[in-house]
Amino acid sequence: MAVMNTQKQFMFWSGTFVLALLFVFIFKAVLLPFVLGFAIAYLLNPLVEALRKFRIPRGPAALIILGLFFVAVIAIFAAILPLAYDQFLQLSADMPKYVDGIWSWLQPLTDRVQALTGQAGPEEFKALFKEHLSAAFGVGKTLIESIWAGGQAFLNFISVTIFTPVVAYFAMKEWNRLKQWVNDIMPRDHKETITDLIEQIDTKLSGFIRGQLTVAFILAIAYGLALSFAGLKYGFLIGLLSGVLSIIPMVGSSVGLIVGVLVAWFQSSDWLFVLTIAGIFLGGQLIEGNFITPKLVGKSVGLHPLWIFFALLAGGALFGILGMFLAVPVAAVIGVLAAFGLKQYKQSSLYNGSKKSAKGKGNA
Repeated sequence: MAVMNTQKQFMFWSGTFVLALLFVFIFKAVLLPFVLGFAIAYLLNPLVEALRKFRIPRGPAALIILGLFFVAVIAIFAAILPLAYDQFLQLSADMPKYVDGIWSWLQPLTDRVQALTGQAGPEEFKALFKEHLSAAFGVGKTLIESIWAGGQAFLNFISVTIFTPVVAYFAMKEWNRLKQWVNDIMPRDHKETITDLIEQIDTKLSGFIRGQLTVAFILAIAYGLALSFAGLKYGFLIGLLSGVLSIIPMVGSSVGLIVGVLVAWFQSSDWLFVLTIAGIFLGGQLIEGNFITPKLVGKSVGLHPLWIFFALLAGGALFGILGMFLAVPVAAVIGVLAAFGLKQYKQSSLYNGSKKSAKGKGNA
């Protein structure tokens, strides 16, 4: 009887999971404002709870916090985007020059490879290298220019900006009711276990979203300003992208270090300047790893950088931008469920085998 019940539960939850995937796939074109809205609500809900302590009704409290949040976001974007956009266009225009410079370093190696293998000559390698390295910047430039200039992408952007605040407001206003609704539909036999799993997922998500995003924002501004003051060409753009990529621990500083050092060398060929740029990233990583991240994120997040990186790539490949926004929450859920499943497996006869069973019978 217990086996039949387990099978029914497995079939039910498997079917629910398949239906959820199908729903996301069918409606992925319109889900982005809802995903962003709930993410913002999740991020800001503690501030709403803090205002509630002053006996402010939840609706007005949500409106106040949301209004301040979007004013801050708009101010930051208004200050950052024009400069970043100009530097990106300049970098795209200068890319062929950098490709030629990098190629001058690689040509002795390709000559040696050609001598050993008898394969395509340096010019073919150079054309292939230049084509693929420049392609990414060309695609990015086209995408940004299409959003900047107008068209369907701009209309989609406007729809997101209109509906996301509305979704965020109602999610914040009804947050406690949503939690109660989830609590009411939990299977009664497993309510305690499911509640514990949800709390673990919440710990990971809150640590990552509220902590890691704050770290990434701080690093983006710090790197951008430091590189700009140091005189690095495209310094603000490189620092900004390094900070954004720091959502994946270690990735942002590593990419920024490589790109920054290369640009610094092509800009001046002065080793002192190159070492200064490298020192900015190494110093930033030292401060971030020893002070900022432990303070804001802590050690309870438990999302490995490689797991985050894989989740972002997989989500982007399956569902585009929407998938990348869903990647981290889904990765956190899978991580908690996998740990729970492993724990159950180690307590089962599948792991312990017949020895434990035989031992139990002997003791009896």
